[in-house]
Amino acid sequence: MVLKCQTDLIEEYIMTMLLTGYKSRKELAACIGQPLQYVETSMFGDEFMANGTFLAMHRPALKEYDGITLPKGREFGANITMVNGLIAKVEG
Repeated sequence: MVLKCQTDLIEEYIMTMLLTGYKSRKELAACIGQPLQYVETSMFGDEFMANGTFLAMHRPALKEYDGITLPKGREFGANITMVNGLIAKVEG
């Protein structure tokens, strides 16, 4: 994909940051067809989309977020495509 300007990227992906409950990208990819385990982090409203593509991050250095204990593991990010509330594709 060749980007002419930043708006090209916005048309291709809607980027969002969520904390995921997976220890690795491989573990996340093994969950295709299942609902996403996530924690909303935005103070501007829900970021999760039942249909669409967004960026999800696992941040084990945080250990806990909003009273939820996060799993240990590697820090990683992945583009996740959701279809009807289920994980359809994971790209890293």
